[in-house]
Amino acid sequence: MGNGESMTTSQLLKNRAEFEEKLRKLIGRPILLIELDMFALPCGCAGITANTRGLEVDDLEVFEPQMLLHLKEMASNLDVKPTVTFARLVPGSSIVASLNWRTLCTRCYPEFARGEGKTPRPDLYMLQFERRK
Repeated sequence: MGNGESMTTSQLLKNRAEFEEKLRKLIGRPILLIELDMFALPCGCAGITANTRGLEVDDLEVFEPQMLLHLKEMASNLDVKPTVTFARLVPGSSIVASLNWRTLCTRCYPEFARGEGKTPRPDLYMLQFERRK
C-alpha cells in the first residue's frame, strides 16, 4: 500500500490469510482470524480490528515479542499508524475476542493514557501504546 494505492477487499483478504497463518505457526495450534475490518469511528479514531477464535491471554504473554512484529507488519501492510495496539478480551475469561490497532483521536487518547500496566481494564490487554511527547 502507500504511494497513492487504495485498499481493496482482495488486499484485506490476502493480509487476513497471511496473518492467520503466521499466528498458527507461531502458537502451534489452530487460530482463526474470522474477520478483518478497517474502521473509522465518529469520534475520529480509526484502525483495524481482527476478530479471533482460539487465541488466549497466555498466548499473548508467551509470544508477545514475536506477535508484536507480526502486528506491526499488518499495520504497515494496511497503511495504519496505530497509537495503540491491544487485545479485547471476553469479560471474565482469558479468551481473546479481537486484536485491535487504533489511531486514537484527541478525545480518546487520554482514556488510554490514564491506564497502567498490561490490563488497564478487565477487557483489555495492552500490547503497545505510543505516548505523546
